[in-house]
Amino acid sequence: MASDFDGFRRPGAFLAPRISSFSDFLAGYAPDLLPGSAAHRSPAAGGELTDLPHATTIVTATFDGGVVMAGDRRATAGNMIVKRDVEKVFRSDEFSAIAIAGTASVGLEFVRLFQVELEHYEKMEGRALSLEGKANRLATMIRGNIAAAMQGLVAVPLFAGYDEDTGQGRIYSYDVAGGPYEEFRFHSIGSGSVFARGALKKLYRDGQSAQDVVRVCVQALYDAADDDSATGGPDLTRQIFPIVAVVTGDGFSRLSDAEATEVARSVVEERLQSPDGPKAPIE
Repeated sequence: MASDFDGFRRPGAFLAPRISSFSDFLAGYAPDLLPGSAAHRSPAAGGELTDLPHATTIVTATFDGGVVMAGDRRATAGNMIVKRDVEKVFRSDEFSAIAIAGTASVGLEFVRLFQVELEHYEKMEGRALSLEGKANRLATMIRGNIAAAMQGLVAVPLFAGYDEDTGQGRIYSYDVAGGPYEEFRFHSIGSGSVFARGALKKLYRDGQSAQDVVRVCVQALYDAADDDSATGGPDLTRQIFPIVAVVTGDGFSRLSDAEATEVARSVVEERLQSPDGPKAPIE
């Protein structure tokens, strides 16, 4: 007689010793639900999926006691804009943030699974993972998606958070195979990252306040949108502005719509007078 546990459903996962990794538990109970499983890949062997919505540019930068992460709102499919108000920056837990670039649907799966992964570990072990431990868990999840990535379902997150051991913000980037790399001071991913990173190099300074770094990140996204058609700049007509998050020892916080609007509008007004943006001081 067929039951709910036929096929991929494996009740033995519930009888196994305590598993602190939700991804490992899911691999034992319902592996088809994991990103990168056969259910998420093209039925045509070796076929590459195209024209799926892609999320684009993310920037992040540290300041004394925390980190800022910001993302534009545009999603594209080929040369078409398919959505103008995508959210790409998310709370992963109390002291960290995750953002996505690449295939939007796969990236959102990573975000949801990673959020559950961190919550599950804390419930099972009675303590949170270290920031480095969280970064390594995310690397393992990305590595599990490599088969789907070979067919065009590439999603690469950017992870950042407040390290409770050092009292500072830290940034981690990844390659398609899941390799985690710690970045220092600032970093950017996505189609407009080369332009955003140039702006960050120009405007970022050690010792800046959280408010200053927020503004630097929004300036960097503006520069990315100025040169990359897949990156969306502040949309005054539709009132669509970047998502900006700040993570400190007080936890994760996202700028309210009013706060993000104020920063973005001030950047736009400044660009009306100086289209190329503020100049880097010569020291």
